[in-house]
Amino acid sequence: MIERFLKQTTFVSQEDYEKNLKFIIPEHFNFAYDVMDEWAKEKPEKLALLWTNDEGECIRFSFKDIKEQSDRAAAYFMSLGIGRGDMVMLILKRRYEFWLAMLALHKIGAVAIPATHMLTTHDIVYRNNRAGVKAIICAGEEYIMQQVKGSLVDSPTLETLLSVGPKQEDGFHDWHKEWNDAPAFVRPEKNDNDDTMLMYFTSGTSGEPKMVAHDFLYALGHLTTGVYWHNLSEDSIHLTVADTGWGKAVWGKFYGQWFAGAAVFVFDHEKFTADKILRQIERYRITSFCAPPTVYRFLIHEDFSHYDLSSLRYCCTAGEALNPAVFDKFKQLTGISLMEGFGQTETTMTLGTMPWTTPKPGSMGLPNPQYDIDLIKPDGTPCEDGEKGEIVVRVGNDKPVGLFKYYYRDEELTHNVWHDGLYHTGDVAWRDEDGYYWFEGRIDDVIKSSGYRIGPFEVESALMTHPAVVECAITGVPDEIRGMVVKATVVLHNDWKSKAGDSLVKELQEHVKHVTAPYKYPRIIEFVEELPKTISGKIRRVEIREKDNKK
Repeated sequence: MIERFLKQTTFVSQEDYEKNLKFIIPEHFNFAYDVMDEWAKEKPEKLALLWTNDEGECIRFSFKDIKEQSDRAAAYFMSLGIGRGDMVMLILKRRYEFWLAMLALHKIGAVAIPATHMLTTHDIVYRNNRAGVKAIICAGEEYIMQQVKGSLVDSPTLETLLSVGPKQEDGFHDWHKEWNDAPAFVRPEKNDNDDTMLMYFTSGTSGEPKMVAHDFLYALGHLTTGVYWHNLSEDSIHLTVADTGWGKAVWGKFYGQWFAGAAVFVFDHEKFTADKILRQIERYRITSFCAPPTVYRFLIHEDFSHYDLSSLRYCCTAGEALNPAVFDKFKQLTGISLMEGFGQTETTMTLGTMPWTTPKPGSMGLPNPQYDIDLIKPDGTPCEDGEKGEIVVRVGNDKPVGLFKYYYRDEELTHNVWHDGLYHTGDVAWRDEDGYYWFEGRIDDVIKSSGYRIGPFEVESALMTHPAVVECAITGVPDEIRGMVVKATVVLHNDWKSKAGDSLVKELQEHVKHVTAPYKYPRIIEFVEELPKTISGKIRRVEIREKDNKK
């Protein structure tokens, strides 16, 4: 499959990859037709999607099944008046209908807008009006349906509501009751490569969510994500822990994985526990696994002797920087090195640790040659090795395959991050002498204390090496003398919760002083049950700062 889209498909070194990664770009690329329907022709009975849930239901979809059912869904949507360029919001949790709906919308040229099931009516109204949403397809659950229905009165563009069940209400089309009556699917007019295919409202670690618009080549950009970073093949069964409401779902359980012909495994569960995930890996013989560092932080506290993880061959992580202590513990428990990657809602994978490279614990890896990556200082000049700077993408005459089009309906915001031939990520890192990048934090997260610039990640990594700490967040607190002081908000391991107090605060402070430079130690430590996070699992340091500022 991938030989249709790459001039060279196998690589033996980073040098080989950097020199020879070159895309073949079709004139009217559409992932649903050019990849999924082609798999259905070539290997119709091959397992494409393995879906299970908390109740033990299990449904297996072959590539033939996916083609037939996405065709039927496309015809059904068209019968409801959904067509090319229409905005369609998907609030489907981990329901298997998400995969069918996404492909169906691609086939008819409509714009898919995945969204989290935790949105309130206010959130949905905001999204409906900012994007001009025409239809919403949602899971038939009381909370979701109430919030969606409540948005109608203040959403003039919203015309059509669909429920995939189990619950149905007046005003919602019943997907499973109606879709069999749709006419036979006839492919509509072909899309152009620069048509908008997908749009995400960012999870918003700060400020209002932005609308990130991606064209049809975004899917092609994820070929490297699944085939190379995840190291997948046709015999892989891959699990990425991700809700369909955020971008990591299409990073980890959609485009790249199906380019490789792998089976995508979906566990539709209500509440995460480490035990549940490990049981799924054991039961369904998962071969490849990807999750944000938060998940690994909980996994490593389980007794791995209680699980048969012998099928597991390859593991990756992204979403936040990985603490080296977590890397080391997971390697000790499984023998598997965690391969880190970095990217944003606005991009595909821009930095990563590929199979032909040796991972450095805590490093995001090396630049993906799909993008021209650099580090720049505040004055715009390039950083030398060892200097901290902002990660940028140098954009020439041709936009890199996978980079977003713009922030929809916000020209000013787009220009703020994309100007003078550079896309500014807003993330700070440094590069070592081997070319590996090391994450420091968001520009807004960097703490300036007594003349020092302190990245939150370096302090968090130091704290994570103490056995009491499950996870933590470092923020700055205003201080009259130092300008700012370092604060640690800490979630303790169950065995240590009874010891929370001044003596443990002192112990953790001394621990940090010995692990990293003493000036970085947290002068304030607060113990909490959980950290505020986005739906994508990223720690919302901005929420901690706002809470502290109100005190």
